[in-house]
Amino acid sequence: MNKTTIEVFYEWIDHTTEMIQQHKDLPYLDCLALVLESLLEQNFNDGANSLLTNNIQKQLQEMDLSSFSSDDIRKATQLAILKGMKGSTQQQHVMTPDTIALLAGYLAGKVLDKQEKVRVFDPASGTGNLLETVIRHLGKETTGYGSEIDQTLLKLSVATANLQKLSVDFFHQDSLRPFLLDPVDMVVSDLPVGYYPDDVNASQYKLHADKGHSYSHHLFIEQGINYVQSGGYLIFIIPEFLFDSDQAEQLRAYLHEYVHIVGVLHLPESTFKSKNNAKSILILQKKGKNTSAPKQPLLVKLPSLKNTRAMEDILGQMNTWFSSYLTDEQ
Repeated sequence: MNKTTIEVFYEWIDHTTEMIQQHKDLPYLDCLALVLESLLEQNFNDGANSLLTNNIQKQLQEMDLSSFSSDDIRKATQLAILKGMKGSTQQQHVMTPDTIALLAGYLAGKVLDKQEKVRVFDPASGTGNLLETVIRHLGKETTGYGSEIDQTLLKLSVATANLQKLSVDFFHQDSLRPFLLDPVDMVVSDLPVGYYPDDVNASQYKLHADKGHSYSHHLFIEQGINYVQSGGYLIFIIPEFLFDSDQAEQLRAYLHEYVHIVGVLHLPESTFKSKNNAKSILILQKKGKNTSAPKQPLLVKLPSLKNTRAMEDILGQMNTWFSSYLTDEQ
């Protein structure tokens, strides 16, 4: 059987990564970052190991990047990252599933349809898959911005963006601290769920907890709203329990003051390992002089993403809703 271009590229990345891993006491993801950086620079040099340097240089000579499309590169590197994450014990080493990233891209395309140039920011960019998928889906002149505190994930996201020739600037910092960034047209993020340990910094936020640690997912929502311009949109992948927690009332009041809730898409439970991991997509618009809440928010319970006919039917209904909503917005 002939291998697909994605399989060919993935096997090359995986084999080269394992070659480095045999010589270095590093996790798979760190070695993968080295491979992707070497591929970009078309050079590898390990001063301490000439055998490894020669072997990787030979691998690089065998690889012709021009024979692969941007999508081949994205999907192949995604497979390699997923392999590395299976062996990782770090909780933050997770990736937004492709199907959810594509849905976010579809939604972004709808609400930003009339804009020729777009600036998109993901304050919790991780491996960059969500941000990069949205940028590619928009298919227009788009500048991306991402922030990630984990150095390994940041290296992977920088390399994958560069390999796909996407215009993305990354910040290496605590994403809940201030950014040197002008307000953007859209914020998109798969919210990190849990507690934020820095109570002093959290106290700067309106959504900080009165006692104990604040919820990081609440603070990320506020941070996103801070960095989107008036009338701009936010697409958050949220835990299903977001509006059922002990601080939900505070969150509702905050959202009511600063944004319009455009819609909520409940993702099928079959997409996740368990009901406790279930997520939804929340679409918000930051309030501005000429904005108004939709007459009826988009509320959708998505069928199994494998059910093509049911998904086509739902997408048809969503297209009709967006057509009406965007007409009202004008």
